[in-house]
Amino acid sequence: MKKILYIGIVLLFTCQFYSCDESFLETTATDTYNEANWWQNETQAVSAINGCYETLRGGQIGGTSNFSEENVTPNSYNMSGEIALATGSHTPGNFTDFMDKWNSNYEGIGRVNTLLDNIDRVQMDAGLNQRIKAEAYFLRALFYSNLVNYFSGVPLILESPNFDEHGSLPRNSREEVISQVLTDLNSAASALPVTYSGSEIGRATKGAAMALKTRVLLFESRWSEAAQAAKDVINMNNYDLFPDYRDLFLPENEGNEEVIFDVQYKVPEFSNSLDNLLEVQMNVAPLLDFVNSYQMIDGTSINESPLFDPANPFENRDPRLHKTVVVPGYMFRGGIVSDSKYFATGFGFKKYTTYKDDVVQTNILQSEINFIVLRYADILLMYAEAQNEASGSDASVYDAINKVRSRAGMPDITPGLSKEQMREVIRHERRIELVAEAVYYHDIRRWRIAEVVMNSNALNSKGEVVQVRSFRPASDYLWPIHEIIIQDNPALVQNPGY
Repeated sequence: MKKILYIGIVLLFTCQFYSCDESFLETTATDTYNEANWWQNETQAVSAINGCYETLRGGQIGGTSNFSEENVTPNSYNMSGEIALATGSHTPGNFTDFMDKWNSNYEGIGRVNTLLDNIDRVQMDAGLNQRIKAEAYFLRALFYSNLVNYFSGVPLILESPNFDEHGSLPRNSREEVISQVLTDLNSAASALPVTYSGSEIGRATKGAAMALKTRVLLFESRWSEAAQAAKDVINMNNYDLFPDYRDLFLPENEGNEEVIFDVQYKVPEFSNSLDNLLEVQMNVAPLLDFVNSYQMIDGTSINESPLFDPANPFENRDPRLHKTVVVPGYMFRGGIVSDSKYFATGFGFKKYTTYKDDVVQTNILQSEINFIVLRYADILLMYAEAQNEASGSDASVYDAINKVRSRAGMPDITPGLSKEQMREVIRHERRIELVAEAVYYHDIRRWRIAEVVMNSNALNSKGEVVQVRSFRPASDYLWPIHEIIIQDNPALVQNPGY
C-alpha cells in the first residue's frame, strides 16, 4: 500500500512559536508564496494541512527521540546520549530535548492555528473544508497532549502566531489545556471520515481522534471516561490485531488493520534513521532487566517456571522476545549473532528495524518505516487498565488483555485476580507489547513508579553495571522548561525542583 506523501508548503508565516520575526510580513512579494497571496484555492488549503502533518516527522514527535526515551526507562541504555536524564544529573540547560520538544510541538500548533484562522477565506468544497479543519483539530490536540505529558500546563494558544501577543504569555493550567485537547478531539471525531483510500491514507481518521481521546483520558486517570472512550473505538469494528507481532512493524505491512494513526515516511523524500539508530549506531540497547521481564511460554516468570533453563535462558520465552530483541547466539541478518556484536549491553533492538532474521543485508542508513502513534493493541490494553481501575477485573478486562496475549502466542491470564493483581499484569503487558513506541516512559511516570524502577543499576547481558540510574521524585516526574525558553519569556514559571 502506497504511503501518503505529506509534501506541503512550509510557510514562513507558520514559523515556530518562539522564533517568529515580527517584521517578516512588512512587504508583499508577488513572485513567492506568502500570507497575502496564499489562501486562494483548494490546492493551497490541502498543502497547508500537509504542512501541519510535516511537523510530525521531526525527531521530537515521530522520529528517533521516541526511541531514545526508552534509555531513561528500565528497558534500554545509550552509552553517549540521554545520560543526564537517566542519571538524574539534568538541569534546565544541559539537555537540548527540553527545548526541542517544546519548540517542535509549538511549531505544529502555530501551523495548525494559522490554517484554522485562514481556511475559510478559500473558495472550496464545503466537505473538504470541514475535513481539513477536523484534521487540524486532531493535530493540535496531539501537539498539546505531547506538551502536557512532558511539562504539564503550558501557554494555551488558539490563534495564529503573534510574537507581540504570545511572547510573554504565562502557563495555563494542566486542566485548561486538557479541556481544550478534549474539545478539539470531539470536534475532530465528529467530522473526520472512518477510512481513506489511495493517496489519502495516513490522514487522521475518526478512529484516530477517538483513540487519542482514550489515551488522554487514561493518562489523566479519568478511568471511567477512558474505559468508555476505548470501548467506543472497539465498537467501531474497524480495527483488529494484525496476525504477527514482528510483521506488524515491517514496511510491507504498513496501514494494516491494527494501525489507527502513524507518522508517514518515504525514501528518499522523507526518510528516518531508525535502522541506523537501532542497528548501526546501537544507540538504544536493551537491558538485562527488560529481557528478563519476558515471561516463559507457560505464562510465568523466569523465576517461577520449570521451563527456564539457565544454560539456555532465551528458549521457551514469550515469542515477542525474539521478535523485539536481537539476542546473541540466534540468527539475525542472515547470520548467528556473536556475544560481542552489540557492544553496549550485548542485546540489540530488532523491532522497528527493517532487517530480517534469515536475510543477509547491508547497513540501511535511510529507512521509510512509519512510526505508529496509535494502534489497536494499545486500545485493548488501555481499556483493560481503565476498566480495571474503574470497576475491577471483570470479564471484559480479561477478554481485552487475553486478545493481545493470544496474538503473541501466550496463554490467557489466570482467572480470579484482584484489582491490584490485575494492575500488575496490565503494567507488565504494556511494557512488553508497547516497548519502543513512546509509551513506557510516560507510563512509569503516570503510575508514579519511576522513582522505584529508575533508582537502580542498568545491567548488560552479563549482569555487569553499565550505568547507575537516579530518579528524583521531587522534580523528575515533569521535565523542566529549558532555561533559554524562560529567558525569552520570563512569565513562564519553572516546574518544581529545578
